[in-house]
Amino acid sequence: MICMMTICRMGRMDIEKFRYLQRDDFRVLVAIEMGMKNHEIVPLPLVSVIAGIHRGAVARTLADLCKHALVAFERSKKFDGYRLTVLGYDFLALKALCTREVVGSVGNQIGVGKESDVYVGGDPDRNDLCLKFHRLGRTSFRKIKEKRDYHKKRKSASWLYLSRLAAAKEFAFLKALASRGFPVPKPVDICRHLVVMGLIEGRTLCHVDHVENVEALYDRLMALIVKFARHGLIHGDFNEFNVMLLESEQVVVIDFPQMVSITHQNAQFYFERDVECIRIFS
Repeated sequence: MICMMTICRMGRMDIEKFRYLQRDDFRVLVAIEMGMKNHEIVPLPLVSVIAGIHRGAVARTLADLCKHALVAFERSKKFDGYRLTVLGYDFLALKALCTREVVGSVGNQIGVGKESDVYVGGDPDRNDLCLKFHRLGRTSFRKIKEKRDYHKKRKSASWLYLSRLAAAKEFAFLKALASRGFPVPKPVDICRHLVVMGLIEGRTLCHVDHVENVEALYDRLMALIVKFARHGLIHGDFNEFNVMLLESEQVVVIDFPQMVSITHQNAQFYFERDVECIRIFS
């Protein structure tokens, strides 16, 4: 069964290819994903075993997937093999969410950062969605380990692993915060490194030219920082890039990968930084 998806042209993701992928294409992509849990590159014989497909057929499928930049072929001192590309991992996430009838369309890119790409999407009933693909590894892994604690004591971690953990952490915070009445996007679903949430019709504060009542907005933002702390949390990156303003001048907070507990060893530093960011911006 081929999952059909409404396709819109967009920047930096060639989603057009998604429509034409067959069942065996996805089996091979999943096999490489599984193999990358223990290998940086996955040799063809292992891909064949995991996928349960004859080696000759796997070789032909891999050639097509390489042609479409969904996997990459690499040589090492020990053996040759394949790895998932960012686009290949994106397609695996989209395939699963499409099969679950969560996502029905993908549209324009509306945001890009050091650690994520954000697109407009839609469900099968044409309700708007926000699709956020986590991209940990776009910056250096050293910087990621300095800023994040997902990896715990793990000595090495692939960008797949780190991106998936970042998405899981953000989705968990979204669900917890939404259930407690915080102004955050509605959490819809998650798969791998892709978080699906309700689309917010507003603009980030950094793109807002005029506010009717600056003092009221300032008080609202400071009250939110305090409310987070009273619930045992610190946003960790509370600034004009991660707060959206609606037409009604109500705010919605976004982007939670850096959120930490008030018991975190650097909690006071993060709290004071959040406060100072709002003071400087206001």
